[in-house]
Amino acid sequence: MARGWESKSIEQQQADALAERKSARPPRSLAEQKLNRQREGLLLARKRLADQLQNTTRPGHRQMLQQSLTELDRQLSSFDGLTDLPAPR
Repeated sequence: MARGWESKSIEQQQADALAERKSARPPRSLAEQKLNRQREGLLLARKRLADQLQNTTRPGHRQMLQQSLTELDRQLSSFDGLTDLPAPR
């Protein structure tokens, strides 16, 4: 009998969790998904460039990386205010 009560409790917990996920936020449109993927790609590229900049010692290479970071920051700033995309992790 205890096993039956336990499985009912688990089923209820799973149903509650599913209902919470469904009501958490509306699904994103295809355009929002595309913008989010582009933004995430820019953030990943920026992180990679920042890591490279931290490890390089050649002045010419540092300057090129800094210019690239500036351009990526400009592109990322264009995403501000477009939609309510989630904050970067």
